[in-house]
Amino acid sequence: MKEWKRRALAVYTRYFTVWVVLFGALAYAFPAPVLLLKPGMTWFFSLTMFGIGVALKPEDFARIARRPGIVAFGSAAQFTIMPLSAWLLARALRLPDELAIGLILTGAAPGAMSSNVMSYLAGADTAYSVSLTTVSTLLCPLLTPLITAVLAGARMDVPFAGMMLNVFLTVVLPLLAGFALRSLLGARIEPLLPAFPALSATFIVFICSLVIAMNREHLAAVTGLVLAVCLLLNLSGMGMGYGAAALIGMNTRRRRTLSIEIGMQNAGLGVVLALKYFGDQASLPCAVFVFLCIITGSIAAAWWQRHPVPETDGE
Repeated sequence: MKEWKRRALAVYTRYFTVWVVLFGALAYAFPAPVLLLKPGMTWFFSLTMFGIGVALKPEDFARIARRPGIVAFGSAAQFTIMPLSAWLLARALRLPDELAIGLILTGAAPGAMSSNVMSYLAGADTAYSVSLTTVSTLLCPLLTPLITAVLAGARMDVPFAGMMLNVFLTVVLPLLAGFALRSLLGARIEPLLPAFPALSATFIVFICSLVIAMNREHLAAVTGLVLAVCLLLNLSGMGMGYGAAALIGMNTRRRRTLSIEIGMQNAGLGVVLALKYFGDQASLPCAVFVFLCIITGSIAAAWWQRHPVPETDGE
């Protein structure tokens, strides 16, 4: 790939936040063209995971084997802090059932792939971030529907088996397919690798825009409440993630990593599941959370980038 193309793709991916906000606004103003994308919703998400699978290397999985303790702790924190926070917020604010289940789905999702980029920009431990995201993504076919069923089952009927199969087909299978393609082609695929993050970013933009277009009528009525509860969930996750890491004596880089990893959920998966099983309104918290966590993650990364960790930070 020519250098100018590589740079253009890197710039496009770096300003992912801008595209999400810009096209979300356009989808709100002009929903009809965006709604034409609706039949491809699940495919967009699967292709996003496929692109991430292609970007993974065998060394990424080797990191998990070398650091099992901190990865296990981070994964446990991921699937307890956010779901319980979502459940508590839903109860405290007496959210309607569909919004509550959407918020709980958001909390029960795995870590967002964009958290790896934010960790890199923040000067955090990117290898740890990749390991955490990989593990939570591989666990989510079991844990996401199970946690949702436990925490939201009293509100609505949660189809555990169907959700588990759907998450496997839309997350794990394409992720493994992408990883297999990378392993099969080896160095021959290297020139194309810069294109995959850009493609994944594009599909997430499509998903976010589609959700905004589909929920245009609901947004005016619930935006204030949904914005507030999603922001509270996001900030509490980031704060408790940092605190949990500090509690067990992790260094500053890993504290930043866990803060970003827990605060940034793969709410795009929540969007897909909410639309499939619980209705349009349940997808609202997931969609709003996608916007918010990218914005707050970018702000945190920029702040930490200006306050780098000393070389003596320790292991």
